[in-house]
Amino acid sequence: MKMRKIKDLTLRGLTWLCAGVTAAMLLFLLAYILLKGVPHIKPSLFALHYNSENVSLFPALVITVLTVALSLLIAVPLGVFAAVYLAEYAKRGSRFVRLVRTTAETLAGIPSILYGLFGSLFFVAWLGWGYSLLAGSCTLAIMILPLVMRTTEESLKAVPDSYREGAFGLGAGKLRTVFRIILPAAAPGILAGIILAIGRIVGETAALIYTLGNTADVDPSRGLFTSGRTLSMHMYSLANNALYTDQAYATAVVLLVVVIGINALSAFLAKKIVKR
Repeated sequence: MKMRKIKDLTLRGLTWLCAGVTAAMLLFLLAYILLKGVPHIKPSLFALHYNSENVSLFPALVITVLTVALSLLIAVPLGVFAAVYLAEYAKRGSRFVRLVRTTAETLAGIPSILYGLFGSLFFVAWLGWGYSLLAGSCTLAIMILPLVMRTTEESLKAVPDSYREGAFGLGAGKLRTVFRIILPAAAPGILAGIILAIGRIVGETAALIYTLGNTADVDPSRGLFTSGRTLSMHMYSLANNALYTDQAYATAVVLLVVVIGINALSAFLAKKIVKR
């Protein structure tokens, strides 16, 4: 009994230690970025157009929001419906299901630079879209598709079978059961996967350099075919220039606020869906 108690206390202590180290690292990172960046946030950083004097991040902020929206618009429906088919319609344990899961896991492990090279060859060169918002968003959509699909599938599988049996017992069809019972119950898990996908989109640079370009300003007249840079690309470009290090930290603060805001919005939507 004493040895068991010692093991339990040791494991509990290690767990608390790991949790404390993780929390401390997160707090240190947040504090460092805020202390270095907040003093340098100025109105000139939010000017409508970029130039070498104001180093505005507003065009990059617009491109970031549009990139996230377009990528999710493409990847989320494909990923969710693919997961619904695998979890609810496909025969469990079939070769096709195993093949799709293996493919998704393989795609999830491919480095982002390879996605960028593929996007450059296919979307930019072969389709003739050039360095554009559309080419970058389609590349990112392919990149996050396995993540959305796998998290959605796991969320659907976590829904108790009693939900399905109860719906079928009341006379509901398969399609109605999936969309009115199963998907709302799995919504928090699905949104968690979408949040992870958003984090990957916002933090991506390598793939976008090959597809979106790195133009500091945007041309609204070109629409989806305009080139640009996201906030992470903007921060990277400024950090490489020794003259704009302070503005790079200020951009990091804005990027942090954007990510926290998106996560908070997703959590709010998840609660609303669950209450329904």
